[in-house]
Amino acid sequence: MQDNKVSCIIVDDEPYALELILNYVLKTPFLELKGKCSNAFDVLEILNNEKIDLIFLDIQMPELTGIELSKTVSKDTRIIFTTAFSEYALDGFKADALDYLVKPFNFEEFYNASLKAKEWFGLKRQSVSDKTADKNFIFVKSEYKQLKIKLDDVLYFEGLKDYIKIWLINQSKAILTLMSLKSLEEELPESKFIRVHRSFIVALDKIEAIERNQILINTKRITIAEQYKIKFQNYLDSNSISKNKR
Repeated sequence: MQDNKVSCIIVDDEPYALELILNYVLKTPFLELKGKCSNAFDVLEILNNEKIDLIFLDIQMPELTGIELSKTVSKDTRIIFTTAFSEYALDGFKADALDYLVKPFNFEEFYNASLKAKEWFGLKRQSVSDKTADKNFIFVKSEYKQLKIKLDDVLYFEGLKDYIKIWLINQSKAILTLMSLKSLEEELPESKFIRVHRSFIVALDKIEAIERNQILINTKRITIAEQYKIKFQNYLDSNSISKNKR
């Protein structure tokens, strides 16, 4: 991650509670709302398509409870349970929840719980950054072989469901490997790569131009998706020579 934002979703089958937590999220500057759901099944669809850091999760829900849902979520996604029933606290902590908020809770309680998440992800990202900062190659499995890929040779990665195409300089044919773009993103150094689309991670030093909402790399035009625009703009701002700078 190139920023300190914590991406989150809200899950609650009570419309009032959903809107209240939504307002709390919008008032918290380091939280980035990615969606709100009234049932657990909509959450699974979001998690299949996007990396989510934090879930504000109600426990008492029809069909699939918050506790049951938490058992299916990746360990990289943390949970803050929100419920009107304090007796579920033990179950919540057994599920390795980051915190447990009993309704009705106020903004201060919500903010303090969210700060725990911010601190936890700050430490995690620093650890990941330290591990990947000096990485200059990766190994991927392709056609029954483990291929060594020099990161300096990568133009961009293209996600295709459960597969990734790796496009390299001076090669007209991509390398195909069985892997998710989400898991690959966590292994790449942030100083060299940035995700700009659900299906694309690009090498920063291979960007030739940016035209309107597209990145040009080696004749390939890659659209910058709405959800990645702010992050990409922050990168541009930190690397642009402004007319106002002296």
